[in-house]
Amino acid sequence: MNKSSTRTFPVYDSLRRAIIEQALKPGVKLPEDSIGETFGVSRTVVRNALVRLDAEGLVDMQPNRGASVAEPTIEEAYDIFDMRQCLEREVMQRLCAMDPAPIVAKLRAHLTEEQATLGNDQTRSIRLAGEFHILLSELTGSRILARYVNEIVSRCSLILARFAQVHSAECGVEEHAEIIKAIEAGDAEKAMGFMHSHLHGVQDRALLNRGDGGGDNVGEILSRYRENGAK
Repeated sequence: MNKSSTRTFPVYDSLRRAIIEQALKPGVKLPEDSIGETFGVSRTVVRNALVRLDAEGLVDMQPNRGASVAEPTIEEAYDIFDMRQCLEREVMQRLCAMDPAPIVAKLRAHLTEEQATLGNDQTRSIRLAGEFHILLSELTGSRILARYVNEIVSRCSLILARFAQVHSAECGVEEHAEIIKAIEAGDAEKAMGFMHSHLHGVQDRALLNRGDGGGDNVGEILSRYRENGAK
């Protein structure tokens, strides 16, 4: 990793986590100078991080208008969820054809983390819920599949930040446990069925209920991510 990448990554990582954990809401402006001051880096370094997030669909960069957290439309939301169903169906098929022991061990360790955050840390709970699906894809051993799932899960977090109504995290954890059991049994049809229902449940919560993202202090939010680092 070169010097420029070393400086860019903490900015990129903090921005990405703040967006996924819904601390930075869709539509919030991301001023390069303010972010640069927060991290003690140049605007060029900040811009490199924003360009990377723009390529991932999490940030919207417009000429002469600067950057802001992306605001997916409801049409894009349904399209993304349709694509996610296809990708995660493939993940289930691949995992159920593999040795379940090491897969289940890692998934249950992650599930324990999810359970520990219930009622204690909502932002981390949101992130862990998405990372469960990313972990599933990584365990297939396919870097390409993992890359696509990673991107689409991140976009779904953004969609939920914009459209979703408040819901109980306990539901997601219980559904994740059902998916793990099906993988352990090597039952691809059941695993795909559980995943299909789980994702439809998430999609059903993506109802237009737009909150007011105005007034968010980007520097203050990002300073917390800079200080805490990845958990």
